[in-house]
Amino acid sequence: MKLQNDLFLRAAKGEKTERPPVWLMRQAGRILPQYRALRASLSGFKELVTSPALAAEVTIQPIDELGMDAAIIFSDILVIPEAMGLDYEMIPGKGPVFPSPLTSSKAILDLEFGSAAAAKLTYVYEAVQITKKELNGRVPLIGFCGAPWTILSYMVEGGGSKTFSKAKKFLYQYPQDAHVLLQKITDTSIFYLKNKINAGVDLVQIFDSWAGILSPAQFLEFGLPYIRQMCDAIHEVPITVFAKGAWFGLDKMGKLDCDVIGVDWNTYPSIARHLVGPDKVLQGNLDPCMLYSSPEKIQKATLEMIEKFGGQHIVNLGHGVYPDTPLDNVRVFVDTVKNYAYPQ
Repeated sequence: MKLQNDLFLRAAKGEKTERPPVWLMRQAGRILPQYRALRASLSGFKELVTSPALAAEVTIQPIDELGMDAAIIFSDILVIPEAMGLDYEMIPGKGPVFPSPLTSSKAILDLEFGSAAAAKLTYVYEAVQITKKELNGRVPLIGFCGAPWTILSYMVEGGGSKTFSKAKKFLYQYPQDAHVLLQKITDTSIFYLKNKINAGVDLVQIFDSWAGILSPAQFLEFGLPYIRQMCDAIHEVPITVFAKGAWFGLDKMGKLDCDVIGVDWNTYPSIARHLVGPDKVLQGNLDPCMLYSSPEKIQKATLEMIEKFGGQHIVNLGHGVYPDTPLDNVRVFVDTVKNYAYPQ
């Protein structure tokens, strides 16, 4: 099916575009009143994630409401550990919790992984198929997964954390077990992304949300090699790698077999370009909190960001949009980008 708006894919492939494309991480979510209304009618977050038709509905909501240049399938990175045999709960006001986090070598060895584990996630693939059909070529669809280190951090820590000290201690005390677990997550994630591609996604993004809490040495041992495996295994669609906080690894990420590198708000665009090199497209990096500001300041900051990247750029925030962000301010951000034109 021919895309009516292929701006995002052209930009991701490094082609020259008339303006930068724009989308938001977490754009399908609580910034939208229609999403909040739907969530209120359900038993919880996981019911939404595991209901293909509903997941497709909320994936498309920001396209209808804000006119983004790409949709991202509504799901969660923690479907991977669940498919591997480690169940999680989503607790309101607290976030994800694993009732039985990994504490032993045996528990790691007992995990299912690879194609068998990925095959369990049929509800995600069905959501992709429904979304593609209902989008009807309006915009591309992004599929995603968590990077292996980020997934490990939840499986060992037992939930979210400011420091992930249990997970980091695990790397120091049990490095061999860590590598076994990271490899199992990697193998499962590769099959998962390939299944999503077969279902119809046009680009995949790897989120290493907790890369920045690792030391540079830890990132090079426990983070980057597994992301590299994933990039090397996938050639069917463009790949974006976003390792939040890992500015110290940008030069190494620039050598990955991927197309786009995400940049958080703590990194100057010029430094990111210098470290990554000239060949990758960069994505980001407005501070999500800027969207709490006035419309005038949002417009000014957005235009300044675009100018600083100077092309080869996909506009986004430096992380996901916060759920209490005013919708009208998000609209200002998106419309500012859509009304921009690169100098001829």
